[in-house]
Amino acid sequence: MRNFADRLVEAIAAKNNPTVMGLDPKLEYIPDSIIEKANGLFDDPARSTAEAILMFNKGLIDAVCDIVPAVKPQSAYYELYGIEGLRAMDATIEYAQSKGMLVILDAKRNDIGPTAQAYATGILGKTVISDGSEVAMTGADAVTVNGYLGKDGVAPFVEVSKEEGTGIFCLVRTSNPSAGDLQDLKLEDGRQVYQAMADLVNEWGEDLIGESGFSSVGAVVGATWPEQAVEARKRMPHALILVPGYGAQGAGPDAAVASFTADGKGSIVNASRSLMCAWKSREGKTREDFAECTREEAIDMRDKLNAALADRKYV
Repeated sequence: MRNFADRLVEAIAAKNNPTVMGLDPKLEYIPDSIIEKANGLFDDPARSTAEAILMFNKGLIDAVCDIVPAVKPQSAYYELYGIEGLRAMDATIEYAQSKGMLVILDAKRNDIGPTAQAYATGILGKTVISDGSEVAMTGADAVTVNGYLGKDGVAPFVEVSKEEGTGIFCLVRTSNPSAGDLQDLKLEDGRQVYQAMADLVNEWGEDLIGESGFSSVGAVVGATWPEQAVEARKRMPHALILVPGYGAQGAGPDAAVASFTADGKGSIVNASRSLMCAWKSREGKTREDFAECTREEAIDMRDKLNAALADRKYV
């Protein structure tokens, strides 16, 4: 079973593109033509809605699968539409993988003991069903987790990742404006909370370092805090870092590459709305042009990030 970190590093190198496309679909993003087609397939509006989401996601994936190495479905946007939305999420994961893309499920799971084990097995592992067989229920390649419960909330995810060749990204320094309310607080030993979390992630990932030199226990460090990203990288030299905050959340390419290693590796930058709704920033385009505009934006994002890596401003 190949290490997740090795697979992601290889995919990034093959496409020369350290980006992941977030798939956070809302009905208002979807072209009328897709909604009308989905409505004609089913009598159940909930099922039609989920089908429209899936059709939209497939269009996005088809537009970029040859240039973007991974997608990141945010589970909340599927749970929003109930059980049919979750079916659309599962079908999206399967479709993206069929197109050669890795899938990071953004679920930010956290719990302790048997509950954490159930989350880990259901998302990253295989579940034993009534006939005794083992089935991958979600089948994601990696998942985001909230490590702020401590080791017992993360250990099951680490163990399943070791067994299955999957991976996790632990929240370390998030991109939201109020992140510092907790994550920047100082501890008695002088470290800030996010620094202590970075140290834990580095420790948790020691046994899952692959041939690439990176661990399948990664971290989430927002692009909106580049100085903290530099510090986090120093504390987690082997961690793959998932970088939210680019584009719609306000961070530009220079800030987004702050957590990369000195040789320009080890991180992957997420964009969701700026890719899914790229048509909004292009004169004369409408939602019907979403796939074409998403591809253009994905190429632009790739080129800007690679240029920023060649001229690092945060070191």
